[in-house]
Amino acid sequence: MKVWFTSDTHFGHANIIKYCSRPFKDLTHMNRVLIDNWNARVKHEDMVIFLGDFCFRNSSGVRGEGTQHKAEYYMKQLNGMIVPLRGNHDNNNSLNTKIDSLIMNIGGQEIFCTHKPEDYNWDYKINLVGHVHEAWKIRKEEKSILVNVGVDVWQFHPININEILKEVQRCE
Repeated sequence: MKVWFTSDTHFGHANIIKYCSRPFKDLTHMNRVLIDNWNARVKHEDMVIFLGDFCFRNSSGVRGEGTQHKAEYYMKQLNGMIVPLRGNHDNNNSLNTKIDSLIMNIGGQEIFCTHKPEDYNWDYKINLVGHVHEAWKIRKEEKSILVNVGVDVWQFHPININEILKEVQRCE
């Protein structure tokens, strides 16, 4: 079993394509590429720590920038056991996660995971975050290194601990 990390897929969110200059022709294309890229890396027995903003769902009867699909619609198409952390867009998408942050011991490192960079924990050398989309990939804050695991800076696929540690080494 491998452990993967990712965030900010925004499945079903049409306007994220223009907001983040994603290279997709439309929402169907974006969702298909994200699902295919995920499944090309993640196997059924793997675990994915998802750091928020899984999908975007319009309220019933409201026309807007999202689809009517609930989170389960996308989760059924994705390999692996998904452990979702709450992101700022996860209130109305039926994800119902109660996890705001978690601490993992993986790759010989204790790692703090949360959605928003401003919620990082300086007690940990490595903090994995999302939320900032294409703004930056890695950043140093006091004693900590923040790694953005969002799809916008990782070629639209989940990443593993080795990829994370390689980026951390470059930043040290």
